[in-house]
Amino acid sequence: MAQVSQLYQAQQNYFQSGATLPYSFRRQQLKLLKKGIKKFEERILSALQADLRKHPVEAYSSEVGFLYEEINYMLENLKSWMEPEIVSSPFVTYPSSSRVYKQPLGLTLIIGPWNYPFMLLISPLLGAIAGGNCAIIKPSELAPNTAVVTAELIKEVFDPAYITVVQGDGAEVIPGLMSHRFDHVFFTGSIPVGKKIMEMAVPHLTPVTLELGGKSPCLVDEKVNISVAAKRIVWGKYWNAGQTCVAPDYVLVHQSVKQQLVDAMKDAIVKFFGEDPAKSPDYARMINTRRFDTVANYLKEGHIVHGGKTDRDQLYIAPTILEDVEWSDPIMQEEIFGPVLPVLTYTELPQAIAAIQQHPYPLAMYVFTKQRKVERMVIEQLRFGGGCINNTIVHLTNPDLPFGGHGYSGMGRYHGKYSFDTFTHLKGMLKTGTWLDVPIKYPPFGNKLKMIKQIMK
Repeated sequence: MAQVSQLYQAQQNYFQSGATLPYSFRRQQLKLLKKGIKKFEERILSALQADLRKHPVEAYSSEVGFLYEEINYMLENLKSWMEPEIVSSPFVTYPSSSRVYKQPLGLTLIIGPWNYPFMLLISPLLGAIAGGNCAIIKPSELAPNTAVVTAELIKEVFDPAYITVVQGDGAEVIPGLMSHRFDHVFFTGSIPVGKKIMEMAVPHLTPVTLELGGKSPCLVDEKVNISVAAKRIVWGKYWNAGQTCVAPDYVLVHQSVKQQLVDAMKDAIVKFFGEDPAKSPDYARMINTRRFDTVANYLKEGHIVHGGKTDRDQLYIAPTILEDVEWSDPIMQEEIFGPVLPVLTYTELPQAIAAIQQHPYPLAMYVFTKQRKVERMVIEQLRFGGGCINNTIVHLTNPDLPFGGHGYSGMGRYHGKYSFDTFTHLKGMLKTGTWLDVPIKYPPFGNKLKMIKQIMK
């Protein structure tokens, strides 16, 4: 790991030089990155096709266009974010003024996942750049084609002493990286690996952002537009073959409309992907055989009412709907992270709320309803990262909304200004004038207590 140590020291020197501090520098780096992504755009889309068989439309909208939108948003707002914030000062500090300064953290480590191997690596990097930090980024080795293109892009755009890519097997590379003290570690991935990241951060007291996952529910009540709900659930669930951290993990539908919803979802699957989704150019594949085997095993549970076909050689699992699944079944114990959708039912809303609470703190929550009281109960009584009402997964496209987990689904948040805040230290400073020096705070205190009580009551 001598090379990592040299790289770490080079980034320390670069940051301490003050080069990353000016607004003009940060803005220019964001613009250069956008220009670099545009130059490599076709190669990025081809790499995503090779790694996950993502259709160019799906790959562009979720991995490339998404980043263009976020960069543009940051360029529009960065100057105001960087401005010191003037806040009030207590009377007891008179004559004083107070400001909150936004200071870069320093050296950051960003570890990306394989399911959105470009966007989920570069999006937090935007926050690191906007915040004035240096960064080492580690792409997932499970999406090797995208990792190679990402490394070439970053090498062409940035000085490695500022931002660079380190590749390799995460189990070997990440512990070596985290033997050094970073000022922030940003990790997107599974809960088990997230726990290990946190353990490695403890000796250095390094703050971490963990974007994990969980069983994100989709609640559908009896007063709902069935056709629209079905299309939006199917779209969100089978996007990237279900390998999305905010994909609907299961549907919990009111018993009275369950069959209507299932029939409408079956129709939507056929409309989107045809009678044989294996032949559709619009349907992605599982990342590898390990993930394929895990998800394919879920097909043994419940009753398949649509889909269920698999091809291990092609890493293909058809968009599948399951009925007759029990809450105690293995499929309901772990995040599915694949194109298998269990459908369960409820009769009363409190029953549904209690059922969802068995899997606390999901990353996302979706509710389809026309009733405000149902919206309110879901938002107030369930703990989850974020979500949508009458839609799925699109909440993460709004840079004005914080995106992040809660409890088991992670900690910290990002997107837009929240990314800037994540990679910035808020430094509070109070400045006191010298033209007046109130003596009440100085000894001897004598009988000053009465006066202090009048001021601080």
